[in-house]
Amino acid sequence: MRKTLCAAPDSAKDLGGACTLVAPSMNPDRRRFLLSASVLVAGAVGTARASAPGPMRALKPMVPAQPIAPLATPTPPALVKPALFAQARAALERHPQIVNRHRMALVDFAAPSSEPRLHIVNLLDGTTTSYLVAHGSGSDPDHSGWLERFSNAPGSNASCSGAFLTADPYVGKHGPSQRLQGLDPTNDNVMSRAIVLHGAWYAEPTLAGARGKLGRSQGCFAVGDSVRSQVMAQLGRGSLIYAAKLVV
Repeated sequence: MRKTLCAAPDSAKDLGGACTLVAPSMNPDRRRFLLSASVLVAGAVGTARASAPGPMRALKPMVPAQPIAPLATPTPPALVKPALFAQARAALERHPQIVNRHRMALVDFAAPSSEPRLHIVNLLDGTTTSYLVAHGSGSDPDHSGWLERFSNAPGSNASCSGAFLTADPYVGKHGPSQRLQGLDPTNDNVMSRAIVLHGAWYAEPTLAGARGKLGRSQGCFAVGDSVRSQVMAQLGRGSLIYAAKLVV
């Protein structure tokens, strides 16, 4: 007659029934050996079951954070004419394709090229960063440093006014640059004219200090090479650039 010895009599079923059949006349040392082996088997079975992965639980979908809305009535920056700021704000509301609603750039072409006149305004806290920016040679044929006229005509080499949308960055003959899309009838040829935002040596502060004016572009918004990456990083894609000449 054989007897059945289980490693854990009270939990043999839960541990996979790890039991050993032994004969009553079996040598005591042999019996102890078989019992020890059954304990090891039972422990291994229990560990395997405990570590087996349970059923997958469905993850809750992530809820995107709500975008931060700009201030309802942001204070006009000190360096920006209130009338120009009001026009830019109206353009921001008029063009829904401008997805970056918390920051915009204003170009005050009433100021000479020797003065910082590209103002990037954070509409959340009102902070402003200003840069030098060149205008087109067709807008200043005598190279006086003052913009005299705008033109949207191909081949004019002139700057144009209105609302622009910053588009894709790319690398061209001026290095890293940013394409622009004209949103108004006064600048809807900028794509075909290749009017972009780029860096240029002739838009550096050292040149303005030495000559009292910047060089001229072919109609592009040219900023100094030393600040080009900073300006592009601040604006990114989908931001407003609003350019005008308001004499008040």
